[in-house]
Amino acid sequence: QVQLVESGGGLVHAGGSLTLSCVASGRIFSSNYVGWFRQAPGKEREFVARIEWSGGGTIYADSVKGRFTISRNNAKNTVYLQMISLKPEDTAVYYCAATTWTTRSPSGYPDWGQGTQVTVSS
Repeated sequence: QVQLVESGGGLVHAGGSLTLSCVASGRIFSSNYVGWFRQAPGKEREFVARIEWSGGGTIYADSVKGRFTISRNNAKNTVYLQMISLKPEDTAVYYCAATTWTTRSPSGYPDWGQGTQVTVSS
């Protein structure tokens, strides 16, 4: 099992930026990928981005391409989500999650953090 702790959320004006962090501990090397997801009130949890621990390969949801960047620091067991040009529709609780599978589906991720709130005001 992998333990994940997110931080870095907050309130920002539209057009602003935030960087989220996800620190992993436990059986880190049992997972190959770390993903970021988000869930807005009344909506389903949706995929945002994913990175491979070893090779660093990344994929993004179309809605965040060009604005969000996922990266990792293996020495610190930390994955980051840099977000720029934020929009009110980016408002959500952001979660990081770990998996061994190449999937964008939340159901494919067994390990989750507690989430961090991101609020973008217009």
